[in-house]
Amino acid sequence: MVETVFIDTWAWLALANRRDTNHEFAKAYYAKLTTSGCKLVTSDYVLDELITALFRNVVYTSAVQFIESLLAAITTNRVLLERVTEPRFISAWSLRRKYKDKPDIPFTDFTSMVTMQELAISKVFTGDAHFEEVHLGFEILRK
Repeated sequence: MVETVFIDTWAWLALANRRDTNHEFAKAYYAKLTTSGCKLVTSDYVLDELITALFRNVVYTSAVQFIESLLAAITTNRVLLERVTEPRFISAWSLRRKYKDKPDIPFTDFTSMVTMQELAISKVFTGDAHFEEVHLGFEILRK
């Protein structure tokens, strides 16, 4: 059975930014995931968050190049892009309300969690502890 991994904004940013302290780890781990044949999944909300952050942190041409290469990977199905549909949005909003004691978790993370639950994905490539803080059975792939 092919392993499926959800790729969070944290991992994309680390991959895109050579100055990121996690860049080398992210690059090596991403290579490991792609060569092992893992099914890679991300979402349109993650892309939105990534594009916003990337243009703040790297040179314009580098940001464009990275996003263009990611979009090409999506077009060729090397990365599957999941949409946050209205039902997923509503479920994410329910999670947001449920975890009132965790106001620092971004709404995008809740949309990712709902998408992961729906697709039965337990592994997430991220350095973001929010995925463990909710105790929904997600496993963070990290150093």
